[in-house]
Amino acid sequence: MQTLTANDAKRNFGELLLNAQRQPIKISKNSKDAVVVMSIHDYEELEVMKAEYLKHCFNSAKEDLAQGKVVAGESFLNAL
Repeated sequence: MQTLTANDAKRNFGELLLNAQRQPIKISKNSKDAVVVMSIHDYEELEVMKAEYLKHCFNSAKEDLAQGKVVAGESFLNAL
């Protein structure tokens, strides 16, 4: 992934927008990673994947509950 400083991104904003259509671009500020700029298409795909993963986790939890595979909350927290 290409990385730009915040100043470079600011100076070359048009180029940043064009490049972000092809691949995500990491922006750093004060030598620390700050944000990623990506195409709207990539962002929407990422949001769909997150929603599908949450749905999978919820369905797995429902199956575990239906099968009696449960753990008491206090026991779980104590094991942490």
